[in-house]
Amino acid sequence: MLNIIWPIFIIISIIYAIISGNLKILNLAITSSTESVVSLTLTLIGTTCLWSGLIEIASNTNIINYLKKILNPLIIRLFSNLSPQVYDKVVMNIISNILGLGNAATPLGIKAMKTLQKDNKNKMILSNSMLMFILINTASIQLIPTNVIAIRNSLNSSMSTQIIFPVWIATITAALASIITAKVLIRLGK
Repeated sequence: MLNIIWPIFIIISIIYAIISGNLKILNLAITSSTESVVSLTLTLIGTTCLWSGLIEIASNTNIINYLKKILNPLIIRLFSNLSPQVYDKVVMNIISNILGLGNAATPLGIKAMKTLQKDNKNKMILSNSMLMFILINTASIQLIPTNVIAIRNSLNSSMSTQIIFPVWIATITAALASIITAKVLIRLGK
């Protein structure tokens, strides 16, 4: 659907620029936005590489095991009957999200969902564990919103880290609301 909507917007914008005599402004906007996109992409790649490298180093040390122990009581309450293979993928995904590594968390989340689907008895309906995992992933509690900070830095924000506290409030609130709602609906469905 977006493959249709975006080209329509672009074509309408070009036609409007031609009709209103603003073709020079359109060309200037295209040139400057292209430069901004390249700069932002390089910034995000650098940030992602840094944090992905740190998570790789952490996964080869005991830090991940300590984080797993910290998250274990929460994971046990949220998910029922996770196999060890799924447990590791789910925990690594949650840790990656907490550290603000959405790009690094995505492959782990996909692997976890595939493994959860293998364990799912009814392949046409999401299991309760799959539903909970999607909700937690969507809320994505972040202690360090690295992508947002990187974007704010690339736009020359003087206080790019000022977003951290509001992100904590928003993501924790979203996670709690979705978890509570899911737990209530799961109990009502039984």
